[in-house]
Amino acid sequence: MKAVIFDLDGVITDTAEWHYLAWKDLANSIGIDFNREFNEELKGISRMESLEKILEHGGVADQYSETEKLALANTKNEKYVQLLTQMKPEDIFPGVKEFLEELKKNDILIGLASASKNAPAILESLKITSYFQTVVDPEEVANGKPAPDIFLKAAEKLAVRPSECIGIEDSTAGISAIKDAGMFAVGVGTVEKMKQAGADLVLENTNQLVLSLLLEEFSTKQN
Repeated sequence: MKAVIFDLDGVITDTAEWHYLAWKDLANSIGIDFNREFNEELKGISRMESLEKILEHGGVADQYSETEKLALANTKNEKYVQLLTQMKPEDIFPGVKEFLEELKKNDILIGLASASKNAPAILESLKITSYFQTVVDPEEVANGKPAPDIFLKAAEKLAVRPSECIGIEDSTAGISAIKDAGMFAVGVGTVEKMKQAGADLVLENTNQLVLSLLLEEFSTKQN
């Protein structure tokens, strides 16, 4: 095992609440009801895919041109970025900083495969940019999760084979992406949901991210 590739939202920190507030603000502004239950369907997918889902949900998908959709997505992002300025290093999930330190000390490469175009800014706010050898820009790949493209791109940029990587995700779309990339998948979240998605190892919280456990499970799977 030569590299660990992280998702961002729900694994390193939780920007879900701010995404939710920004999407809700946008949806309500165009007369679409938006609640937390529907928001769950947007986890792990891109901004434009999320917008399409919201417009379909509101029954108005055919009422906006591509230019207008881009403008709506930008409006949402401006609101979201405004909320991100409140993020601090204390917002990193428990155990994650220690895990990053452990990987660094053991010369294991670290990458980020997030659907968020704001990932670099978030890492900066959390003061953990220096741990990552690569951060894949979602614009670099043709297809978003659940397609494996972003994880394969991270492995390519780290110059390692997918079979030498562990991917860490909290969404079913993300787990599917890791598995289809040919990597070992660690799911953080509900055991049933993560197992159903095909995770090789399920952790209920980020405090359980310990290198010795991951190496043991990875080795067992390889054998």
